[in-house]
Amino acid sequence: MPFIRIKSSKLHYRIMGTGPRALLAFHGYGQEGHYYDNMARTLQPEYRVYAIDLFFHGQSTLSKADQPLSKKKLQAFIQALLEKEEIGRFSVMAFSMGGKFALTVLEKFHDRMQELYLIAPDGIKTHLLYSLATYPGWMQGLFKRIVLRPTRFFQTLTWLEQKRWVDSGLVKFANWQMDSPQKRLRVYRSWTGFSNLTFDTRKIVRLLNQSNIEVNVFLGKYDQIISQKRLQVFLNALKRHNLVVLQTGHTNLLYTVATWLRNHRSKTAN
Repeated sequence: MPFIRIKSSKLHYRIMGTGPRALLAFHGYGQEGHYYDNMARTLQPEYRVYAIDLFFHGQSTLSKADQPLSKKKLQAFIQALLEKEEIGRFSVMAFSMGGKFALTVLEKFHDRMQELYLIAPDGIKTHLLYSLATYPGWMQGLFKRIVLRPTRFFQTLTWLEQKRWVDSGLVKFANWQMDSPQKRLRVYRSWTGFSNLTFDTRKIVRLLNQSNIEVNVFLGKYDQIISQKRLQVFLNALKRHNLVVLQTGHTNLLYTVATWLRNHRSKTAN
């Protein structure tokens, strides 16, 4: 699997397909580039997919000197990848946490982008827990203790669920993503390591409205992590976009989108 190395940090990616159109793909939290295997098969023969392992996932590594990841550093990695693979114009697809990477690419390379596929993207409206994790001082320390010693945290979540103040799907997702010390450490590293990947939604809207980038947004009707309500202000501000709401939750959304595209290629192909 090819990679880009800048000093002590390394970005791994895999290339799938042989189509003439390049597409950079960013997966979600807890996943790796191979989660785009099914999508890449769906997009044949038009696209060549460059599925990137996010840092702290797969084989990509981010040195302590590069933490938290800056937009400038991420720009350097993407620029190096584009040069290595001789990519001119390209499209971007992102799921969940990968949305932060896609929006950074949009800010830095919008003049070279053709399409933007946002699948329940993070980065447009920040989660409360993410905000807590990136606040300075005692608040960040508190979050670290929650991640590393989660018993009381899960007890509180269970109580909130019983009171019906927190959706059961959200509790299930939290349990799944934090059911081992390794997973909890990755949560902390990802949330703090990507804390500088924040965005001015008005700027993002302005970039998209002033460009010819085709914007496609896919959401899950039962998604409690990144719901349509969270993104509605952003969507309303866009002059043009294609919105598809599918009958699924958050976890299976990437696979469901691939299935939808497979059945609607004639409608989405240029």
